[in-house]
Amino acid sequence: MHTIKEAIIVEGTYDQIRLSNFLDAIVIKTNGFTIFKDKKKIETIKTLAEKTGVVILTDSDSAGFKIRNFVKQSITDGDVKHAYIPDIIGKEKRKAEPSKEGLLGVEGISDDIILDALRVAGCELDGKTDDEFNKRPITKADLFLLGLSGGNESNKKRNALCIALGLPSKISANMLISVLNKLMSYEQLYDWANNLELE
Repeated sequence: MHTIKEAIIVEGTYDQIRLSNFLDAIVIKTNGFTIFKDKKKIETIKTLAEKTGVVILTDSDSAGFKIRNFVKQSITDGDVKHAYIPDIIGKEKRKAEPSKEGLLGVEGISDDIILDALRVAGCELDGKTDDEFNKRPITKADLFLLGLSGGNESNKKRNALCIALGLPSKISANMLISVLNKLMSYEQLYDWANNLELE
């Protein structure tokens, strides 16, 4: 059992059950889009952001990103982190059909991938944080200069980087910068960007 200092925000009951199997943490479910009208739950999440910090761990599909963005924008004070699971094609065992976008959700992802996502987000996991890469920060200008934004092949190159790093393809440029700054140094990004293979 691993301990997480931050409260974890997930979408549904099965995600909550999944995490409780191997994490000792406060896990709050949004109940999907009902969070948009649940003022009490948003107030609870705001309080937790101020007291323990929160980490948002939603599915990598469009619905997951809508919920993630709503929760993020609802919190004005406190510590909000973002953990991302990669785009993995498949379906959960309990479902007869895959999701609309064909991607595994949080409930279908392995413990190790979830733990890695929480570490990359900067969570305090088992009393430790991973601050190995507190060097020169990666910026939007770097993404442009390395061909990851603003160019003809930028989208393909950014998608290839996300796949290589196990990140969802729908991640925004701002969130990508935040994650890259946790994952690697500028020098490592430079090497990655210059050695990516495009399909």
